[in-house]
Amino acid sequence: MIPKDAPGLSFGANEQKMGWNAQPTRAVILDNVRVPVANRLGDEGDGFRIAMAGLDGGRLNIAAASLGGAQAAFDKAVAYARDRRAFGKTLSDFQALQFRLADMATELEISRTFLWRAAASLDAKASSATTLCAMAKRSVTDRCFDVANQALQLHGGYGYLAEYGIEKIVRDLRVHQILEGTNEIMRLIIARSVVGKR
Repeated sequence: MIPKDAPGLSFGANEQKMGWNAQPTRAVILDNVRVPVANRLGDEGDGFRIAMAGLDGGRLNIAAASLGGAQAAFDKAVAYARDRRAFGKTLSDFQALQFRLADMATELEISRTFLWRAAASLDAKASSATTLCAMAKRSVTDRCFDVANQALQLHGGYGYLAEYGIEKIVRDLRVHQILEGTNEIMRLIIARSVVGKR
């Protein structure tokens, strides 16, 4: 642990991002910073192992954030479909839109259920935990981005306007397919467990 006022510690400018702006992102700059042994989190040489041990939980966290965002977008889409009228009916009266909402609800439930399973495996320290966490991160973030994107589409042009809040959710959820290891890397982790390579 490094005190914020440690000599040589500084921070870069806040990055300007496409989304996820509620979470500041800056470089941490360490220029000849001396850290006392008492501030060490583990034994010397254990840093990489400690950092890697946090990835599974971080991947579940990102997946859960995606699920929450997608659920919010879905809830907005359902409310909009109930209120918006076209051709003398509410959007929710059209079977094609009912089917789309049904598919979105199903994708959210699949994501929620799989996220619980992966979290339970991590809590139990199961040998399959890393693979299940990678699967959950990849699957949930992809599915939930798609749900949010469909919610925007269902709003038509209004979905693109900031006042409806959907466009922000879509921008925020997009980065979840990159954070805590890209979804391409998640596929690599999964594939290695399937074919038995480490």
